[in-house]
Amino acid sequence: MTTPQAVIFDIGNVLLEWNPERFYDWQIGRAQREALFAEVDLHAMNEAIDAGAPFRDTIYDLADRTPDWADEIRMWHDNWLDMASPRIDGSVTLLRALRSRGVAVFALTNFGTGSFDYAKTRYDFLSEFDRAYVSGHLGVTKPDPRIYERVEADCGLPPGSLLFTDDREANIAVALQRGWRCHLFEGWQGWARRLVTEGLLNEKEAGL
Repeated sequence: MTTPQAVIFDIGNVLLEWNPERFYDWQIGRAQREALFAEVDLHAMNEAIDAGAPFRDTIYDLADRTPDWADEIRMWHDNWLDMASPRIDGSVTLLRALRSRGVAVFALTNFGTGSFDYAKTRYDFLSEFDRAYVSGHLGVTKPDPRIYERVEADCGLPPGSLLFTDDREANIAVALQRGWRCHLFEGWQGWARRLVTEGLLNEKEAGL
């Protein structure tokens, strides 16, 4: 099998840890967090942002309509950089090792436009992709097949030459159906071993 021509990273829980429940447990305690998430569908709010809804306005509008939890809902915006953290250093090292080797590295991520721009103010590696396919800009989110079609059309590479890692099985499943090579991300070490197996890095470069 030929070596992949491009490596595609998801971001949340691949390059950055993403666990809003953990953040709220830290801020308001587990019992309050469980009550908040039971009464307010914050994940649906975030999915709307990932699909292109405005970052701040979407969160603040929901807070205004939910006065009992207004302060907590606004935290999703006001403390967002603390929620989207920490970075996964091993994965960042792999991204940079691939680029040093001259391998094309893309992002394919469910991320809002405003929140992605905000994240780049803290995480410099988010500006290092050769191409960044951000759902908020594209108006479609994984695992909708259309977002994968957009990647293929834009980069011009055959599906079998793309190596994609994501932490969600549903996102991987659609990519596999399209003929992409895929790796279910469960830790940077497993991803590193896959990159070595594909002939893209040696063990030293992969940190193994």
